[in-house]
Amino acid sequence: MMAQLLYFAWVRERIGRSEETLTIPASVATVADLIAHLQQQGNGYQAAFKDAEQIRVAVNQMHAHADHPVTDKDEIAFFPPVTGG
Repeated sequence: MMAQLLYFAWVRERIGRSEETLTIPASVATVADLIAHLQQQGNGYQAAFKDAEQIRVAVNQMHAHADHPVTDKDEIAFFPPVTGG
C-alpha cells in the first residue's frame, strides 16, 4: 500500500506535479515528519515547503495539524491557505 499525496495551487506549481504515490518511510510518523521528508526530495519540494507552517494539510479529506499521524493507507493533500477578497 502507498500513500496518495495531492498538491494544490502554488504547492503543485513548485513541485511540478499534482499528485504522487509514496511509501511512507519508517522514520515518518506525522504530517510534520512527512513535510521534513519531502523537503529533502529536491529543489521543487524545498521551495513548496520552505514555509511549512503556511501549508495546510488534509489527511483523508479532514483538516490535519502537524502532529497528525500518517500511514501508507492515507490520502494526504497539501495546499496553501485560502485567501478571500
